[in-house]
Amino acid sequence: MKRAGLTALTALGARTDRRTFLGVAAAALGAARVGALTRRAHGRLGRIGVQLYTIRDAMKADFEGSLARVAEIGYQEVEFAGYFDRTPRQVRTILDRNHLKAPSSHIPIEMLSNGWDRMLEDAHVMGHEYLVVAWINEPDRTVDGYKRVAELFNRAGEQARKAGIRFGYHNHAYEFDPVDGVRPYDILLAHTNPRDVAFELDLFWIVKGGADPLTCFATHEGRFPLVHVKDMDARGGMVDVGRGTIDFAGIFRHARQAGIKHYFVEHDEPADPFASIAASYRYLHALRF
Repeated sequence: MKRAGLTALTALGARTDRRTFLGVAAAALGAARVGALTRRAHGRLGRIGVQLYTIRDAMKADFEGSLARVAEIGYQEVEFAGYFDRTPRQVRTILDRNHLKAPSSHIPIEMLSNGWDRMLEDAHVMGHEYLVVAWINEPDRTVDGYKRVAELFNRAGEQARKAGIRFGYHNHAYEFDPVDGVRPYDILLAHTNPRDVAFELDLFWIVKGGADPLTCFATHEGRFPLVHVKDMDARGGMVDVGRGTIDFAGIFRHARQAGIKHYFVEHDEPADPFASIAASYRYLHALRF
């Protein structure tokens, strides 16, 4: 009788412990899910960068002073579009003095066929992780032309990878206008090696071109380590970030899927360049997603 009673009590205790364990586990799982949702709902950008093309006239007039003002606003990263007649070593010294990093630089497409070795060497001096072409010449904007460009990108990208640098391409709107029924951007994505060719997605120009960034992210996961952050008003004009209609919070929630590592503010023709990049920085610094 005692043994039967003990067995029954043991079984009851086991059931109780099991129920307790399952209850605790369920609560922990629920908390984890809530925590994950909270993190997704309260994401924020870490380092924020700026494409220096936005302040190009100021850079010509006062190179070091302009970089100092960029740092004072709060930017930690910059993307170059030329060194304004300075050597990479001179520029790197100024960057270091202002506690700025330059993970990326735009380069002309001609550089891939003439001076590419030297450019890769300079990239190491500058601390660049990426070298990005931002323009395809009009004669090459045919289906066959884009395929030839893709092969050029593959060759340059392979050479860059072997040198410890990543090669990338930055879009405008014309890559989303169909050519013979095919979108050029799709040609470039399909005919380039993901190992060797990355893409810097300009969020203004892809929207201007009538395409969806989230579709690109889902279709080509991990291929967009860089983005240009620029905003669009209701009439399709370029405005400071946060003063337009582009849903940056919704886009940035997909940063992991896209592979985004660097965010560069840009405005092609701001009325007041420093006021523009300051306003854009404030918006992005406060953005939660």
